[in-house]
Amino acid sequence: MTLIADHVDEQPKESPWRERVRALRNMPPVLKILWDSGPGVVSAGLILRVIVATLPFALAKVAQYIIQDIADKVARHQDLPANFWYLVGTEVGLNVLLGLLTRAVDYSDSLLANRYTQYVSVRVMEQAARLDLTTYENPIFYDRLERARVQATDRLAMIQQLGRLFQQVITTLAFSAALAVASPWLVLLLALGVLPSFLGETHYAFLGYAKNFRQTTAKRQMDYLRTVAGSREGAKEVKLFGLNKFFTDRFQALAHAIYVEDTALASSKLIVGGLLGIIGTLGYYGAYVYVIYRTLNGRYDIGEFTFLTTSIQQASSNLQQVFSTASGIADQALFLTDLLAFFEMEPTVKSKPNGLPAPEVIHQGFEFRNVSFSYAGSDRKILSNFNLKLSPGERIALIGENGQGKTTVVKLITRLYDPTEGQILLDGIDLREYDLADLHRQIGVIFQDFMRFEMTAKENIAVGRVEKNYEDGEIEIAAHKSLADTVVAKLGGGYDQMLGRRFEGGVELSGGEWQKIALARAYLRDAQLLILDEPTAALDAKSELEVFERFAELTQGKMALLISHRFSTVRMADRIVVLSGGKLVEQGNHKSLMEEGGLYASMFEMQAASYR
Repeated sequence: MTLIADHVDEQPKESPWRERVRALRNMPPVLKILWDSGPGVVSAGLILRVIVATLPFALAKVAQYIIQDIADKVARHQDLPANFWYLVGTEVGLNVLLGLLTRAVDYSDSLLANRYTQYVSVRVMEQAARLDLTTYENPIFYDRLERARVQATDRLAMIQQLGRLFQQVITTLAFSAALAVASPWLVLLLALGVLPSFLGETHYAFLGYAKNFRQTTAKRQMDYLRTVAGSREGAKEVKLFGLNKFFTDRFQALAHAIYVEDTALASSKLIVGGLLGIIGTLGYYGAYVYVIYRTLNGRYDIGEFTFLTTSIQQASSNLQQVFSTASGIADQALFLTDLLAFFEMEPTVKSKPNGLPAPEVIHQGFEFRNVSFSYAGSDRKILSNFNLKLSPGERIALIGENGQGKTTVVKLITRLYDPTEGQILLDGIDLREYDLADLHRQIGVIFQDFMRFEMTAKENIAVGRVEKNYEDGEIEIAAHKSLADTVVAKLGGGYDQMLGRRFEGGVELSGGEWQKIALARAYLRDAQLLILDEPTAALDAKSELEVFERFAELTQGKMALLISHRFSTVRMADRIVVLSGGKLVEQGNHKSLMEEGGLYASMFEMQAASYR
């Protein structure tokens, strides 16, 4: 097994500097996201930062006058000016104001952090829901989705850095302007001292991004190993097959490879960063010595000396912070590439603008017309020139061996996929012409791999049609139809009982009990087309028969499509459709198909023999 997977999507191939510059294009859309998350909080934060950024310069200027007045008093025995104590009071007041406003900035940042995290997390969830199944079946997409989910919250540091950068730039400009007036050489010395550190920081920022990009797949594998080794579902086989060491060793191998790569980069950054830091220190003290020299030669008085040395310290410190913060933002901007690319992804299956509403009453039914389908990246046709008509009030059973296209038919009729060739019609109109959400409201589906929501029993049923507020009576009727009421009757909390073990007080159900809960969702939906795709696989033969007898009773007058490997249940369908090789090879009722003696009869006899 390769420890660090090589097949990552969109590995950075550009030069580091070009990639870094390109990443800055991420900033405008990120700033828009930031603004949209809380315009009022953003505006208040900017105003506060402007004031806080200018206060250090005002304090330094007031301190210059105070020190000069004291020097004149001590050295020349001059009287203190009339406004001296006002200056002292002003300095005290400015410091108090600075402390209060700094706390206000922190408060504003905390509000914005909450707003941003919530807003961007919801955006990620909404975008993930927009994308279709084709996207979800691509493993590369999961790497991108994982990076987007991480970036949605981990890039919070960048949002805070943007505010600090804005503040630091204003403070740096104020003190740099004062130094430039005194001598342009002072600003040049400081800039030359700080620039090498900035270039080094940005270089290592890119290397860190490329490293994390490479490690995405390995980290997902580690997460998977952690989950498998510690999950309730995997506990039995992990213990019985002695898999703990196998999983642990594989996890440690991945972790060690990542550790070695992380350590190598950190060591290089430590050495090179330390050397570049020395250059910055020399630049600072070069400017400092220059001011001392000119003061000793009478060019500056003691007040100006104090102000200029404070300005050098403040300008140097803030200039370093500006470069460091900008480097950090460049680092974060590189990581935001995947988040923004994720937001830009478009589903291939989507509604047309002004799509038609689905029929309130379906008159002609559904029709597959010369439909062929292949999954993305594969030339194999799951369905080939497939034709089928489902009329109103008709119940059809799809049968065939695994991999013959039964579930694909379900996914196509519900428009989770679009055909590669041909058309699927509803009342004579291509499904692609209908509004997708409205179409889905007319269809109720329960798949074999249905979701087991870690919610209450009532909520597990109510998700069948979340756009409607249901009365308890409607929930109970749907549960009665699916036989889920017998499951709920055994729960201590009834319909308010939490299901699953994730949350405190939750109760786990058996596979068959979960399936009855899931079936209740389909009945609650009260759709015109009801589809059961192997939903009763975990039930014993007797329970499955009960479910399907109830299903036959409750789907009178509705279209129904059911898939089951048990021939005893499909016999109740009005029409049985047999698939083989992605094609419809036989159809009819049980009696006529048995009389034909074809594939259906052969499969039926084979299954019946196992019960004899």
